Amino acid sequence: MFYFGTTQIHAILMYSPVKLGLKYIRYWFTAANGKGHGVHPPFVYAFISQVLNDKRSFYCFNPIEQLRAKLKLNKTMLQLQDFGAGSRVHASYQRSVSAIAYSSLKPRKFARLLFRMVHYYQPDNIIELGTSLGITTCYLASANTQVPVITFEGAEAVANIARQHFSALGLNNIQLVPGNFDDTLPQTLQQINKPIAFAFVDGNHRKIPTIAYFNQLLEHCTDQSIFIFDDIHWSEEMEEAWAYIQAHEAVTLTIDLFYIGIVFFRKEQLVKQHFTIRF
Repeated sequence: MFYFGTTQIHAILMYSPVKLGLKYIRYWFTAANGKGHGVHPPFVYAFISQVLNDKRSFYCFNPIEQLRAKLKLNKTMLQLQDFGAGSRVHASYQRSVSAIAYSSLKPRKFARLLFRMVHYYQPDNIIELGTSLGITTCYLASANTQVPVITFEGAEAVANIARQHFSALGLNNIQLVPGNFDDTLPQTLQQINKPIAFAFVDGNHRKIPTIAYFNQLLEHCTDQSIFIFDDIHWSEEMEEAWAYIQAHEAVTLTIDLFYIGIVFFRKEQLVKQHFTIRF
């Protein structure tokens, strides 16, 4: 999945559809059973049985998906910026809302998984890097409307549409921070007076920025924090970033669902473990 035209835009050497498809086939046939069979650690088994395979349809799902459907039909043209490296705007161009919706929105399956994770683990704050049109943000914020969600978006025109969705759904627990992550993330983290409990990183899909976001968030986490990284097998750079995160001494447990990687820091996890699970 290519997230283009919403947050940080770069010419990135992503895997070809054929190569990505072959990687997915290998993942599907080598991953642990998605029902939890053969997975022994209780914490991981609980994640699989109580979160991954929770088939309930929650109250907010239909209204959010109705917004997604409207976005896919919206031909309004938006002026977007490419921040490139650093804080300077390198270029601008136009793209339709529908094109952004088709290429940039997290699929329903994964957006609902993020909802279930917030609903199950009950973090007391949420960070999202990469608002896009706000669909995933709405899922995160709806999982517990008493928990603050701080979401970051680089393109002001896209952020404005996301704000309309938050208002339409009555989600008052969302703070949208516009601008380049390189500037806004460290500033915002300094202003937050508590550790980051839950973070979803779906922004600049390159190795060095992804690692930088991880390290910045790491300075504000605890052993109960949960980080999720998007598109970990999308390119060689992202696979290298994911390998770096898995190997970090603070990380005790990771779960690879191919399109996203989930990171835990639980100190009771005495031996570092990595699971690839079919989803």
